[in-house]
Amino acid sequence: MAGLDDVFGDLFASVDGVALFSPSGSYYEQVAAVEDLNVIVVGTENSVGAETFVELPLEFEDVTERIRFGLEGALEQDVIEDGDELLCATSAFSDGIDTISRVRADAESHTGIYDLFAKSRAEPEVVKAVLELAIELGQKGQKGKPVGALFVVGDAGKVMNKSRPLSYNPFEKSHVHVGDPIVNVMLKEFSRLDGAFVISDAGKIVSAYRYLEPSAEGVDIPKGLGARHMAGGAITRDTNAIAIVLSESDGLVRAFKGGELILEVDPEAY
Repeated sequence: MAGLDDVFGDLFASVDGVALFSPSGSYYEQVAAVEDLNVIVVGTENSVGAETFVELPLEFEDVTERIRFGLEGALEQDVIEDGDELLCATSAFSDGIDTISRVRADAESHTGIYDLFAKSRAEPEVVKAVLELAIELGQKGQKGKPVGALFVVGDAGKVMNKSRPLSYNPFEKSHVHVGDPIVNVMLKEFSRLDGAFVISDAGKIVSAYRYLEPSAEGVDIPKGLGARHMAGGAITRDTNAIAIVLSESDGLVRAFKGGELILEVDPEAY
C-alpha cells in the first residue's frame, strides 16, 4: 500500500520555504529545526521571535485572503522572490495549524493590498471595511447599474479643510461608522450622487458630498482615468489620507496614497 509520502510527496518536494501563519512556539521550533529551510512567520505579532517575520495588520478570517496578503508582504520585504514555491501552513478549522497549501509567489499578480494597509494611518479594520464596500459596489452596482465612488479615509480634519460641501451633509452630528451593515446600505445609496465620502481614522463617517479642492499639479495617474481619480490622488498627496476609488467606466477599484496609485483590483476577480 502506498504511504502518505507517495501520495503527497509532490506537495512537499523542492519547496523554497515555509510560511507559518500565527504558529505556536512548539510548532515553530519543530519547523525551524529543519536544516536549510527558509521559515517565514506571518501574523499580527511575532510571538515566537522568528528571525523572518511579515506582519498582518489584522486577522483575516478568509484563508485565501490571509495567504494572499502574507505573500504580498513577503515579496514587498524581499524575504521571498518571484516564482518561489512555498508551503503555507495556517488554521482553517481550529485554533491551531491544520491546513497546508503549496503556493507559488507571483509578482505579476501583485495588487498592492499590502501597501494599502502598511501605508495607511487609519485603523486596519476601517481600511478593510471601506475596501470591501467599494469592491461590493463594483460587483453589484447600484440597482443593477455601474456606479463610481470616492472614499477618503483618515486625516479627516485636514481633508475637510481642503474640500467644500456640494450639498447638505447627511452625517453631520451623527456617530455612525463604516462597516455597520445599515450604514453600508446608506453609503451605497449616497454613492449615486456627486462628491467624496470622508471617513476618519477610526471609521466614523464624517461627511458625504464633499468636493475635493487640492491642486492636481504634479499628480501622476494612469491615462484614461478622470476627475474622481485625480481628486483622490491629489488629496492623498496633500494629507495623510488614503483614497479608495471605484471607477464607473471600467469598474476597477483603485487606491491612492501620497499622490501615487498603490492598488488596482478587479472586483469580479477579487
